[in-house]
Amino acid sequence: MVGIMRPNLGELFSGTRWLDEQWLFDPRAGERQLRQWALVRRMRRARFDIVLLFPNSLRTAALAWLGGAKERIGYVADGRGPLLTGKVYSRGINGSPAACPVVEHYLALAEAVGCPPESPRLELACTEVEQEVAHAIWQKLDLRTDGRVVALNSSAAFGWAKLWPAEHFGELARRLAERTDHDVLVICGPKERRIARQIVRHADHRRVVSLADQQLGLSTTKGCIQRSRLMVSTDSGPRHIAAALGKPVITLFGPTMPIWVANPTVRSVDLQLDLDCIGCAKRVCPLGHHKCMRELSVEMVFREVVKLLEENGSDP
Repeated sequence: MVGIMRPNLGELFSGTRWLDEQWLFDPRAGERQLRQWALVRRMRRARFDIVLLFPNSLRTAALAWLGGAKERIGYVADGRGPLLTGKVYSRGINGSPAACPVVEHYLALAEAVGCPPESPRLELACTEVEQEVAHAIWQKLDLRTDGRVVALNSSAAFGWAKLWPAEHFGELARRLAERTDHDVLVICGPKERRIARQIVRHADHRRVVSLADQQLGLSTTKGCIQRSRLMVSTDSGPRHIAAALGKPVITLFGPTMPIWVANPTVRSVDLQLDLDCIGCAKRVCPLGHHKCMRELSVEMVFREVVKLLEENGSDP
């Protein structure tokens, strides 16, 4: 089985045995071997019997067709129906895939090629190397080794409308350090270093630190999340990693609806205000006030973190 993915996702599957090969693909890459025509040629040489298309784009269906795959199975969307030999239709409300959890959306694709029904529970693994990387970071940042570490994540590749204010995250981190006797680690990717530093600055507490000055990548993220007790996160990739590693997750929602990105985990709490404009799915607040995130209070989030800590055997 071959998995074709963007280069930044290559590390995500380390420690698992689901794929025999990983092919990296990026149509905008500087290296020619990562571009689409190189992928098409490689697919033709491989002579795939079946290509299962998880993205709903016209491009992916066209690549599978140009690559000579005998069967091309995916959702009918974006005008690509004629390129598919196996057409799957959305289970969402009124034909909208956004109204159906993405996990169920993907499981339906797997069932379309004859796979038996599976649990929607996400799974990932950490390699020994990833655990060693996290251990070294714990030592460097002087984090506790008894499990009393809460991870915070403020990232949103989709757009800034998903972000909770850095000052809110900073206040939450300070409360956690002072009132629950936990260390706080701010997780970040290469593009979130500035936000991570802002959160630490707003917290102004010696037990609040970040990954901003560490070597970053999905391997680092996985290892550090695995060593943490729980995560508080915006609606972004690391929350799915935490869920897949079996960590309790509190997710802060604004422009997206929790049902779209539901992922069963050991314990999850979805926080979202009841506003008329909620769930607009815009990258930037169209009304200019960003109330969905700004008015999601630190007290509300802190209260839920304390509950989770109590449930998981930590008495704040």
